Amino acid sequence: MWRGRWRTAGGALVRVILVWAVSTLTMLALAGILPDFRLRSDDADSVTRIALTAAWGAGAFGLLSALVWPLLVRALLLVPALLLGLLVFFLNGSLLLIALNLIPDGRGEVAPETAVVVAAVMSAVASATSTALAVRDDEAYRRRLYRLADRRRRRQLRSGAPGAGESPPGLVFLQLDGVGYEVLRRAAGSGAMPTVGDWLERGHRVTPWRTDWSSQTGASQLGILHGSNFDVPAFRWYEKDTGEIVVCNRPTSAAELQRRAIERTGDGGLLSLDGASRGNLFSGGADQLALVLSVSARRGRANRSRAGYFAYFSDPANAVRTALSFVAEVGREIGQSIRARIRHEVPRVGRGGLYPMIRAFATVVERDVVVAAVIGDMLAGRACVYADLVAYDEVAHHSGPHGRDTDRVLARLDRSLALIARVAEHAPRAYRIVLLSDHGQSPGETFLGRYGLTLKDLVRAGCGLPVSRRAGGTRSGAEARAAVRAALHRPVEEGEEVDPTGGSDPVVLASGNLALVSFPDLPGRADRAWIERTHPALLATLANHPGVGFLLVDGEVLGPGGAVARLDEPDAAERLLADFGPGAADAVRRTDSFPHVADIMVNSAYDPADGTVHAFEEQIGSHGGLGGEQGHPFLMWPTELSDPGTGLVGAEAVHEVLRRWLREADGPQVPLSIASTAGAPQDHRPKPAAGATLPSVEVSVQDETR
Repeated sequence: MWRGRWRTAGGALVRVILVWAVSTLTMLALAGILPDFRLRSDDADSVTRIALTAAWGAGAFGLLSALVWPLLVRALLLVPALLLGLLVFFLNGSLLLIALNLIPDGRGEVAPETAVVVAAVMSAVASATSTALAVRDDEAYRRRLYRLADRRRRRQLRSGAPGAGESPPGLVFLQLDGVGYEVLRRAAGSGAMPTVGDWLERGHRVTPWRTDWSSQTGASQLGILHGSNFDVPAFRWYEKDTGEIVVCNRPTSAAELQRRAIERTGDGGLLSLDGASRGNLFSGGADQLALVLSVSARRGRANRSRAGYFAYFSDPANAVRTALSFVAEVGREIGQSIRARIRHEVPRVGRGGLYPMIRAFATVVERDVVVAAVIGDMLAGRACVYADLVAYDEVAHHSGPHGRDTDRVLARLDRSLALIARVAEHAPRAYRIVLLSDHGQSPGETFLGRYGLTLKDLVRAGCGLPVSRRAGGTRSGAEARAAVRAALHRPVEEGEEVDPTGGSDPVVLASGNLALVSFPDLPGRADRAWIERTHPALLATLANHPGVGFLLVDGEVLGPGGAVARLDEPDAAERLLADFGPGAADAVRRTDSFPHVADIMVNSAYDPADGTVHAFEEQIGSHGGLGGEQGHPFLMWPTELSDPGTGLVGAEAVHEVLRRWLREADGPQVPLSIASTAGAPQDHRPKPAAGATLPSVEVSVQDETR
């Protein structure tokens, strides 16, 4: 035993010495290259003296990085995340200046701006060296993971925390935001996602499921994590009773939607027992939170949504590596945008302004932090984890759901999945990894690009109101914008969506290829007779426009050419909505029952031949309504879990499947009723007996990232 410990300690010492040596050589090289950085006195020093000076400086910088950096990051935890990212270089450079001041006789000297560059390069080189050594010594890597897991397990045993002792298999739910069923199948088959392809060959199965009419993260994730997405008609909608607009990716709105779902189900959420929620719109009842929007508007110690930043950025090498990847991603987006313009690719939307940085935040910063948090959850042995990776969805909105840009994003997501799978092999409990998505993406030219006006312009024209001569685009609702606003502590959307009413004018809000029209001066829901009496040309203008597929007005579906189908007439709506696929009429009926359904619901036209729609936002890959791949996400599970069955409809049905899988992992802890074993459609949540502990699966689950 002692021999093994000495061997482990000796190996660790050798790795430290090697990293120190490489850092020393890096510092010597930089001193020779950079004019404002020197490692010798004014008198000529010998080569040996200069080398010793570099070794001293490299050692001091390494110690300060190991000891002081975690304290700095913890102290700055409440600083907005993007600001912390900008401070990374400044803080790292400051540590280098301190390290050089510790060199005897003042031989180390560097200009402050040069210190930033030197510190960044040294941190990156040290990280690469230590990673390479760990990869070469696979046993050392495994021992380190086991040691970390064993330490956490002993702490759990001492504290009596959930999951201590012999633990059943845990579940990790990884949501690939916006990745449709067909996209996943193509990526796995073409080799773009080799990890997913390998899983499908070795023991995973995949099936599509059908979203609700509102095919977007807010509705889907709320249903998956909290078991109910009732009264979520779109991504954004106007509520007449409060005079406010609800936006699913606004922190205050997300918190309210979560509260309503919990009140409706009487259940905290899918992750209520020993669960973790990472990068989601909603908490799912988890105690461990990172980058969760529904709690990001809070301030102070009660807000743990940004705690994942500390776990990741406490390592300066992580901070530097992510910052460099961020810059590279910004350059990649600019290059891809320029290429699309040069080639005159169509359809195309504007990708300038802050978008390159928003994309880089979603595809680099958020991905890195969420993946690191999931790895930490597995090493801590948590029973269930739900994490959302939004990279594909963000890029697909602006580059389109198919093509080289999105294929590269899928490949990078696949590498993250491979990393999570490798770490799962060393976790203190077995883990089953479930992949799923909240919706897909449908391609197509925007409504504005195709017809030269926005839907708001069309509504105003139909109401006889003045229309601006200058057509302006509709704000994009891409998910990553909400994460960036929360990271900047600016959670409220600005502009039209904060105070949209403008007197008695109709409120027009877009959610992908679904739009909602409300008349704020009219209490309650407008009926068709009132609309035709007040605005005689409006309904005909909308229904007969070639970019509009159908309207929902007070229980009636209106189509082009005067077609009308009442929802309460058998098969009438099914015939009118046949092009939108099976289940379209039922999805419309469900939305028609919502208290906050809009006066007029507008779904864009859909071409079944090529699967295209026309987004009312500035997106050439969109989701939010009916039509095409946006309504067909996927669910992929290991064969150790029971088959979810075919024909899953709605996020609430997916919630029930995930909850059943959690119950299977924990094992039955209360008797099942005869009705439930017979498959009766009832609430399957067991009622706790005195002193009983409910398994984590007994919580409703619904999910959507927007």
